[in-house]
Amino acid sequence: MSIEELKGYLPGFTDPELLNGLLNDGNLMRLEPGHVLMEPGQYVKMVPIVLEGYIKILRMDEEGKELFLYYLDPGETCALSLTCCSASKPSEIKAVVEESTLLLGIPIQTHEEWTSKFKQWKDFVSSTYQNRFNEMLIALDAVAFKRMDQRLMKYIVTRMKQSGSNELGTTHQEIATELGTSREVISRLLKQLEKKKWIELGRNVIYIRDDFEELISN
Repeated sequence: MSIEELKGYLPGFTDPELLNGLLNDGNLMRLEPGHVLMEPGQYVKMVPIVLEGYIKILRMDEEGKELFLYYLDPGETCALSLTCCSASKPSEIKAVVEESTLLLGIPIQTHEEWTSKFKQWKDFVSSTYQNRFNEMLIALDAVAFKRMDQRLMKYIVTRMKQSGSNELGTTHQEIATELGTSREVISRLLKQLEKKKWIELGRNVIYIRDDFEELISN
């Protein structure tokens, strides 16, 4: 990959020395859908930066139940991974590749050196913490204060934006697992949306109206 290509993926980085460092020290990898990048209990060995595709971040309880937290989009890294790097603690999250993803992995030691060496890297890390903190508050509010139907509709909108498609390839059980509820509840709520003609249910796919986000906001 050239410097110009990397700048296209990460326009916030303009420091030539930092860009060269990203190319020389970073590990560029292509990950396919379903690949588990991180499991709870594993030690974080790199700072992952998404260049293409996206990664789903989940929290798991002691019984193995999963709760969706947020997505890593192109140009983003994981605040929880950064925290584990700094504290030398094992991961408390699960990271799963959702679609073919191009990832740049920065070694922990390099990340620590760059934090004091490059202002743009330090700013990148700081903004990551701030953005993820805000998203965690939104996720917490959704769990604590919103009804499941509201959470489901927000989930659908989020997935639409992530994939850039009105066809959501998933199962009712997968949605239920990520939202921390039962498949029966999700199936019932999806059928209610289908009766309103806001969505159409297929086999392991949900077809969503173009104006879905507008409909749920009214």
